Amino acid sequence: MLFTVNGSEQSIEIKHLVVAGWTARNMASVQEHIDELAEIGVAPPSTVPLFYRASNLLVTQESIVEVLSADTSGEVEPLIIKADGKFYLGIGSDHTDRKLEAYSVAHSKQVSAKPVSTELWDFEEVAGHLDDLLIESWVDEGEGWVQYQKGSLANIRPLTELIEKGNLAEGSAMLCGTCPAIGGVRRTEKFKMSIHDPILSRTIECVYTTKELPIVS
Repeated sequence: MLFTVNGSEQSIEIKHLVVAGWTARNMASVQEHIDELAEIGVAPPSTVPLFYRASNLLVTQESIVEVLSADTSGEVEPLIIKADGKFYLGIGSDHTDRKLEAYSVAHSKQVSAKPVSTELWDFEEVAGHLDDLLIESWVDEGEGWVQYQKGSLANIRPLTELIEKGNLAEGSAMLCGTCPAIGGVRRTEKFKMSIHDPILSRTIECVYTTKELPIVS
């Protein structure tokens, strides 16, 4: 998989995918997300945070993502990649089948592709001001882009803690959790996400569209 790091193209083989869940730093926010998902039938986690394992083949940079139902939605998350003994930061979407999530969160993580940015930052360049980084997402429900999520990394457990607890192997990609959806979790057809660094004045963006596959019986 090809990424751009500081203007240079870098090939990274993604061998492992970890999806960190229930990662809000404020336990009240964790409960808010648990309650938010409970409204659509998702059982609460056994412990927080949790590190779900999923297939590395789900990681994609395609602009069109095929899904199995109309019950899927995306959510912007910081993306950590470990390659050549270094860490990199980008963004990704933990696109999830919400109907299946009500049956099993672990299973739901396995059935949808996880779109990720084509650009990464050297983790060392942002390590000193991670809490200042802003993640946002928007959905287009037919009338233009509408804000769907907005928050800073100060709302998520420190990425250094997640890296340590996630026990990342070489070639790992880890999605690190998200912030609540504005207006509630809902279907995503067109999804745009970004991570902004106000200290170094730079932004990574990623946009994708979902295409529903026909279900035959």
